[in-house]
Amino acid sequence: MAKAQPGALSFEFFPPKTSQGEAKLEAVQAELAVLQPAYVSVTYGAGGSTQAGTFRTVAALAGHGHEVASHFSCMGATPESVRQQLQQLLDLGVTRLVALRGDLPSGYGSAGRFAHAADLVRFVRTEFGRAFHVEVAAYPEVHPQAMGARADLEAFAAKVKAGADGAITQYFFNSDAYFRFVDDAFALGVEVPVVPGIMPITNSSQLLRFSDACGAEVPRWIRRRLLDFGDDTASIRAFGLDVVTDLCDQLCTAGVPGLHFYTMNQSAPVLAIGQRLGWVRPA
Repeated sequence: MAKAQPGALSFEFFPPKTSQGEAKLEAVQAELAVLQPAYVSVTYGAGGSTQAGTFRTVAALAGHGHEVASHFSCMGATPESVRQQLQQLLDLGVTRLVALRGDLPSGYGSAGRFAHAADLVRFVRTEFGRAFHVEVAAYPEVHPQAMGARADLEAFAAKVKAGADGAITQYFFNSDAYFRFVDDAFALGVEVPVVPGIMPITNSSQLLRFSDACGAEVPRWIRRRLLDFGDDTASIRAFGLDVVTDLCDQLCTAGVPGLHFYTMNQSAPVLAIGQRLGWVRPA
């Protein structure tokens, strides 16, 4: 029986670096199309280091009929380069952005004009008006470089007040962290949709490494279970499917505006969640 439905689904992909990767993404996007995503997004390296691959992937996905959002990081960029790159996206027919501060590229001495994502959002609105729908990042468990929870919340509110249309969160496994963050942001005047980011669990070492780097909390009970499974990939995936499916059901039952899946260019984990929740029929 179908459970609560998400407001909208969206999927994040990264630009493939090989012809084999391109062929895989071609298949993955086709397989995930059965879930009828509202849009898909494509990641973007520090200082635009993957710009060519990002724009190529954006164009390919748009060619399959998807609405596509390009991630766009700004640290170390100049107003001229940002203006030119955003115009390129418009020329490709892309009108959706995920605006990020990003990391400073190796060898750069300073952040330049765009030290914060709010600076990029403000620039987009000043230069391009409402030509782009702009999403920004949110961190329910606090950005790892933030001075504190309050400072991080205020930084998020500043991005929204600069002109963001919505937000996508870092992934999390504790729904209370998300609900508390949304309530606290609302108290600061943030009324845009805040869409939960969802990371399927398929590889314990990769997940724990990513989580430690980005500040996403893996609850102790989940971490211990994953470590206990060792190299038992089948058990890790079965356990991960249970955990993430339950999380998605909690969120959808509460009426979240959507779910944004970090796919890692894989379709099977997301489809398994969709099948478990009745969003798509089993193959």
